[in-house]
Amino acid sequence: MKIKALTRPTTVQQAPGSDNQRAPRNLAPEIHPFERAREYQRALNAVKLERMFAKPFLGQLGSGHVQGIYSMCKDKNSLSSVASGSGDGIVKVWDLTSREEVWKASAHNNVVKGLTFTNDKKLLSCATDGIKLWDPYTPASDNTSPLASWQEGGPYTSLSVHRTGNVFAASSGAGCIRVWDLEQSTAAQTIQWPNHTDTITDVCFNQVETSIIASVGTDRSVILFDLRTNMPVVKTVLKFAANRVVFNPMEAMNLAVASEDHNVYVFDARNFNKAQNIHKGHVAAVMDVEFSPTGEELVTGSYDRTIRIFKRDQGSSRDMYHTKRMQRVFRTMWTMDSKYLISGSDDGNLRLWRANASERSGVKSTKQRQALEYNKALTERFGHMPEIRRISRHRHVPKVIKKAGEIKREELAAIKRREENERKHSAKKFEKRKSEREKAILAKVQ
Repeated sequence: MKIKALTRPTTVQQAPGSDNQRAPRNLAPEIHPFERAREYQRALNAVKLERMFAKPFLGQLGSGHVQGIYSMCKDKNSLSSVASGSGDGIVKVWDLTSREEVWKASAHNNVVKGLTFTNDKKLLSCATDGIKLWDPYTPASDNTSPLASWQEGGPYTSLSVHRTGNVFAASSGAGCIRVWDLEQSTAAQTIQWPNHTDTITDVCFNQVETSIIASVGTDRSVILFDLRTNMPVVKTVLKFAANRVVFNPMEAMNLAVASEDHNVYVFDARNFNKAQNIHKGHVAAVMDVEFSPTGEELVTGSYDRTIRIFKRDQGSSRDMYHTKRMQRVFRTMWTMDSKYLISGSDDGNLRLWRANASERSGVKSTKQRQALEYNKALTERFGHMPEIRRISRHRHVPKVIKKAGEIKREELAAIKRREENERKHSAKKFEKRKSEREKAILAKVQ
């Protein structure tokens, strides 16, 4: 009788790159009474190492601009192309791989208010003297004049391009939004809230429901428009004016608004009765906000000269970046692979940052990758422990910002005490309390 036995080579039981045979391990908890204590110590060491190796700043792009940077955009069909516009009307295109300038044009006579790449790799820029179309992928010597220009209905304040179509929208100081076709000289559509004459400061196309446009204006309004009906849908008035509006690229209904009251509000477009989330931490006006390409995180740039990164479902920032020389941050954005951040500030420099401060790029061995994944899992498991939470959240903050934060906390506490005292001694004590997410909205009009 012939018997076939199962056999396996000894290399299956060896670690990669090692000749030592792995010994079987008994995972019974009674044999390892100190397993949790050992894992806690490993988690503590992991979070200490993470903070020790946190070096988010990579460097600046080229020599920057002569004046402050007030507009930026990225080419969504490329991982390495970024454009920036400055206060003197200069537009530059940068290559992130070499961190050098690859194209430059004197586009406008004054501040470049808006920049965006089209789907066919052209560049749109706008200012008070109109909108211009450029081809940044040709040498600058052959590209001294724009491919096209539009001046009807200015001055323009921002631009947004349709995700797939040959269409872009431009907001103006006249309180209206004009939708253009790149191949036509006149606006295809003009949409406006009735009797709305205040300046619209920013406009944004929805990346999922591409017929929806959101705008914010100096009258503290957030307005949604529908291009299919050529009419506005809903208008919400906030307590403070907003500087920037952006849609979540993965969820059609969610949009974030960067407000002058130092916060970022995330709304569900289907229900504007209250904010879905409030991201706090800045001590000055938030000038810019952008969702990561995955839709899981946001990056904000503020007048307090810092950059903060928020997780979508958390109110406080998971990290804060700053340098000694960086001035007021007017523009921030993610790269298309969600691994890096770019900031443009009032000092004329574009800075490149790591999205995860302690992460290092490059090829990693299997052993190193497994160790990093293990440390990350341990940090998440024991993240609620006081010492680990304190180490992971601690940041060295500039003295000015730290002091401003303390003053702000005292002011907010005083406002809360005053409201509670007023409520206690008036008829308001019989009214239902409003949550902070509801207080941000003053009115809603449909």
